This record gives sequence, structure tokens and C-alpha cells, in this order.
Amino acid sequence: MATTLIKNITIINDGKAFVSSVLIEDDKIATIYKSNDELENADLVIDGEGKMLLPGVIDDQVHFREPGLTHKAEIMTEAKAAVAGGVTSYMEMPNTKPQATTHEILEDKYKIASEKSIANYSFYIGATNNNLEELLKTDPQKVCGTKVFMGSSTGNMLVDNEETLAAIFSKVPTLIATHCEDEETINANLKAFREKYGEDVPFEMHHLIRSEEACYKSSSKAAELARKHGARLHILHLTTAKEMDLLDKDMPIEDRKITGEVCVHHLWFSNEDYKKYGANIKWNPAIKTANDREALRNALKNDTLAVVATDHAPHTREEKQGTYFSAPSGGPLVQHSLVAMLEMVYQGIFSYEQVVEKMCHAPAKLFRIEERGYIREGYKADLVIVDPNANWKVAAENIYSKCGWSPFEGETFKHSVSHTFVNGHLAYHNGIFDNSKMGERLTFKKQIR
Repeated sequence: MATTLIKNITIINDGKAFVSSVLIEDDKIATIYKSNDELENADLVIDGEGKMLLPGVIDDQVHFREPGLTHKAEIMTEAKAAVAGGVTSYMEMPNTKPQATTHEILEDKYKIASEKSIANYSFYIGATNNNLEELLKTDPQKVCGTKVFMGSSTGNMLVDNEETLAAIFSKVPTLIATHCEDEETINANLKAFREKYGEDVPFEMHHLIRSEEACYKSSSKAAELARKHGARLHILHLTTAKEMDLLDKDMPIEDRKITGEVCVHHLWFSNEDYKKYGANIKWNPAIKTANDREALRNALKNDTLAVVATDHAPHTREEKQGTYFSAPSGGPLVQHSLVAMLEMVYQGIFSYEQVVEKMCHAPAKLFRIEERGYIREGYKADLVIVDPNANWKVAAENIYSKCGWSPFEGETFKHSVSHTFVNGHLAYHNGIFDNSKMGERLTFKKQIR
């Protein structure tokens, strides 16, 4: 039995911060000590004085691009970037090539992850206008959810058939995660801005093209369908103040039927940053105004928004050099999500306890993930050690995503991830990876619609 002792460290967990020591035995948290008089010998001893121990981050929305788009990213490279940033579990999206809209393709992705992912993993099955029978076969204890693109997408993944949407919301056994932007509104805005600017639309127009109206029209429709049919709806990457009224609140997250996710870039940037960063912060849905950003931050603090994630969606640096119409939307974030949120703690926006709640505890509760998301005896030892006094600058040489760039390039962060344990295995330590053990497929408690 392999053992690790992390001693004299400040633990952030369950809304509290306290100094203690933790013993890991194999893949589990064995003991959280009440005093140092009880400490036992271990194969590896880490002195955590001056550092913090957090549960591993659970990111409920990433795009790791494999299969089919591996010139941008691979499961292996992006999982390494994840653990370097303290993300020990991720849920990956279905718009790869081929798209994961059948269980055969979905299981192929699980096989790749079992061989290449240093972090724990789950994969969404994707909805289309014509694969309802496939969706109904989904085992909600083995698959994190069904992804529905109720807005701009590629190929056959835009679900706009009203009968299909009604059937999905009334029959699908899993949580339904949606991308909500109204296609008709966006297309009308695109036409107007193209007429005004030609092919040289400034990137700062992005939030007006993929507008508040486009977001709210689609997300309110999703919420209406969920309430009508009793579905569990999780609206991904919310961006506007107006959408906050659509969400369930004032009840435990695990009891809510309609929940919302906010992404790090929507908490960090505003539309005022487009002039500086251009395509590097072009995401769908768009980064909106400073007022929207403030509303998102407040909704996170008052528990209206359920979780923080990344929508990590890498493209090559070359692809991002294009014009507004040619540069794809999305960017890499999974390595820097935790340190960016901790930087906002330093700035006085959030507390450590709030960051852990929204990045670790809440995703585990919302998705009903078994034995993860907390520092508790008997739980899987997904743990992150953070040094709060280790200034470092994001640069090309310390970026692990395959694309090799980040919207945070040049940013100096106060906090640094020094150790990441995945199922008790020290997967990352100060720039060194140990891929002798792969992560595990996430499992979920029995789902009830």
C-alpha cells in the first residue's frame, strides 16, 4: 500500500480554512488528523507549511479535440495542462470529428482517455435533430450528461426541431447541458455588421453580434422547456445579467432543476478588452460588458450561479490570427482557471472558500459525482497543493496545452500549483509529470429526473 502524508497545511474545504495534516493511502484519503500527535509514517512526506490544500478542481466543460482535431489539442496534452492547473477531473464535449452522437463513438473516446488521460474524465453524448433513440440508451451513472446545442454549432449538432427538443427535455434520462444562443438573432446581427464594416468587423463588435438578446432568447426557451417537462437543465457559459433570473436559487444545488455555469473568461474580461486581445478572447457566447461581468460575479457570490468552468477550447495560434470572420471562437484555459480564480481572491472579489465551493464541491453535487470534490475521509484523493506566495508569469515555455498559447500570456499570478494528486497518484509536481497511472472514468450516483 502506497502512502503519502501532507502535513501542517491549510486545508480549504466545506466552507472552512484550518491547518491540519492528511494521510493518503493508495487512491483514498485515509485520515484527516485532529492533531500532529497522531501523525503516522508514510512513504512520501510533504511539509505543507505556508501552503494550501484544496480538493481537485472539476471542470464540467472542456473541448480536448480528440478525435479528429488533434492538430489543435489531444486528450493527453490537455489532460496534462489540466493537472498542471489543479484540475483533476473534466467533462468533455461531443463536437469532435466524428461527433460523439452515438454510444459507439462515445465509447471510443472513453477508450482513448483510459490510455492517455492523466486526469479523471467523463464525456457528454451529443444531441442532434435525429438521434433521440441513441440518447435514450444513455446510462446516467456512466455518462455525465447530454449536450444540446441550442445555438450556433457545426455540422448536424444544432438542434432546432421543436418536436425533437420537446422529446429530449421530456425523455432523456441524464442532465441536459445546453449552449444557448439564438441563431436567427445572431445571423441578423452578422448581416448588419457585415454591411457596415465589410469583412473587417472589429472584434469589439463580437458582444453585439452574439448579443444579450441572442443569449436570453435561447436560454429562456431552454428554461421554459425544462420547467414544462421536469428536466434537469444546466445552462453552460452564461454571460448576461438578464439570464440570472432564469435559474433556480435559494435551495441546495443538488435539488435544483435549472442551474447555470459561468466561465473564468467571463468573470475576468469585459468587452473593453477586445481591443487589446482581439481574437484571443473571442469565445461563443461572447464576453459581454463590465456590468454583465459584475452581475456574474455577484451571482456567483450569492449562490445563484452553480459552478465555475472553462469552456477550454484550443485553436492554434495561426488560426487565431485571422479576421473576425475567419478566426475561430474559443481558447485554452484549463491550466490557468484555478490560479485566475485565486488571483480574484487576492483582488478581493471572491474568498478561497467560495472558489473551492464553485470549482470543486458544487460540480460534484450538481453532477452527483461519487466520492470526489471534497477533502473527506474515504473519498478519492484528488488533491491540489497551492503556494499562495509564488509569483510566476504565464509564458509560452510554461504552457502545456498543445496549442502553446493562452489569453493569460504575460499575466503574473500570485498563486502557483505545486502538486496535483489524481486518485492518490502524484501526477504533477513543480513542472514534472508522472504518467505512470492514468485517471479514472467518473461515475455518478443514481439519477432521478
